[in-house]
Amino acid sequence: MAIPVVDFSKLNGEDRAKKMAQIANACQEWGFFQLVNHGIPVELLERVKKVSSEFYKGEREENFNKSKEVDLRDESSEKLENVDWEDVITLLDDNEWPSKTPGFQETMKEYRFELKKLAEKVMQVMDENLGLPNGYIRKALNDGDGDNAFFGTKVSHYPPCPHPERVKGLRAHTDAGGVILLFQDDKVGGLQVLKDGEWIDVQPLPNTIVINTGDQIEVLSNGRYKSAWHRVLSPVHGIRRSIASFYNPSLKATIAPAPQLVEKTNQQVEQTYPKFVFGDYMSVYVQQKFLPKEPRFQAVRAV
Repeated sequence: MAIPVVDFSKLNGEDRAKKMAQIANACQEWGFFQLVNHGIPVELLERVKKVSSEFYKGEREENFNKSKEVDLRDESSEKLENVDWEDVITLLDDNEWPSKTPGFQETMKEYRFELKKLAEKVMQVMDENLGLPNGYIRKALNDGDGDNAFFGTKVSHYPPCPHPERVKGLRAHTDAGGVILLFQDDKVGGLQVLKDGEWIDVQPLPNTIVINTGDQIEVLSNGRYKSAWHRVLSPVHGIRRSIASFYNPSLKATIAPAPQLVEKTNQQVEQTYPKFVFGDYMSVYVQQKFLPKEPRFQAVRAV
């Protein structure tokens, strides 16, 4: 079994129906797929690789080697259940960015601009496949017609781990938000997705963008698309780069199954998921990220 790989450029040609069906199947059966020919210039992606590696080496590596994760690994021979072998920062439009690495800010701002456009194209595909009006998912996540959605980029590095059997790079979880776009390392693997009870590698492919659906897409689709459990194994050799961008709802956005996807039987509405404010969901999620997701929906139902 392998994660579906979709040629995004074929959506504009005679293979459109086939590619739309391929994406629909990936969203329904996997919650993960990889895009090739996605429209983001290879030259930009190569710059992202370069500045990210230089940023980690110059601004992060030394501190990671002094971190609690390294200390705990050295102190204990037991499995470490509550930590991740990961160095991470999050880039937002309005937070402070690293400034020492030449070209980092300019490159990552350009990259984020392109990724956001791609995210909205992917959401339009989901709209069409689900039979929703064009722009429905974007509007739901933005809490209207404005530009209110959260768009954050998590720059992660996973250094070589002497005892990968004792600590995960990132523990198994589903993502809380909407659409996630990942630019992963094309040499050092480790990302896995849970499919039919089996952990499947998300194979590293050069310059692809990995798409996965978060919990809010599961709700908006009334369960037709599922958020998938995934994890990262700690690498033994090499530093794994992972740049994940999250197109998530505004904290004020009200999320509920799309009315078009709620089945009506004998005048009774079958709505699998509750209606809630995303900020309330996040309050539950931060406490239960690594726990089963169904109780999160139940907890927010009671809010």
